[in-house]
Amino acid sequence: MPKDQTSILIVEDEPSISELLRFMLQDVGYSVILAQDAQEANAHIARELPDAVLLDWMLPDLPGLTLLSQLRNDPRTAALPIIMLTARGMEEDKIKGLNHGADDYVTKPFSPKELVARIQALLRRKTPELGKKVLVHGAIRIDTERFEVTVDAVPVELDQSEFRLLRFLAAHPDRIFSRSQLLDKVWGDHAFIEERTVDVHIMRLRKCLGAAADNIQTVRGIGYKMSAG
Repeated sequence: MPKDQTSILIVEDEPSISELLRFMLQDVGYSVILAQDAQEANAHIARELPDAVLLDWMLPDLPGLTLLSQLRNDPRTAALPIIMLTARGMEEDKIKGLNHGADDYVTKPFSPKELVARIQALLRRKTPELGKKVLVHGAIRIDTERFEVTVDAVPVELDQSEFRLLRFLAAHPDRIFSRSQLLDKVWGDHAFIEERTVDVHIMRLRKCLGAAADNIQTVRGIGYKMSAG
């Protein structure tokens, strides 16, 4: 089944910091996974990709930069949003982290509000379907926090899969996605679901949206896209 919350993997070996981060992120609606070292982080990632990672610079079993490089060199995790957390505040260290592929860099001690804002900004850039509270596409309005959809202000009832599928397509207008890509992005990259499942949910989604579904287009031989027009 698809996830109903944005998931953040925290890779941090200091319990006091990881618990603070867990409380702070859960308080604003994120699902949080904790890992104390690189081995545990890799085990979590192997089971299911998180939506973003907070990665400490110093880990007990492996430098954070090494884990970062490994993630960037793996096609499955190459685009995973990653923020480095570190007590190292020197400019050259920040440059080193960014050059290794970090999307952002936060120095301890950090402001909780600033960290949440940075996570939200990163998700808006890299996964807009997760970073925006409201998506508007023509007559369709998608409230991503309340999991509500309206067409011309009239509520539309969607199941969880249909909601996530609509949210993803609306967040990437005019981009064509294959059925396998949609399975990975909507159901998770370890979901054992046949590709024709996507067709079934597209059909149901079109039926629920009525005339507003005209922008969900089939690209023959490739997959689907949501027209920006």
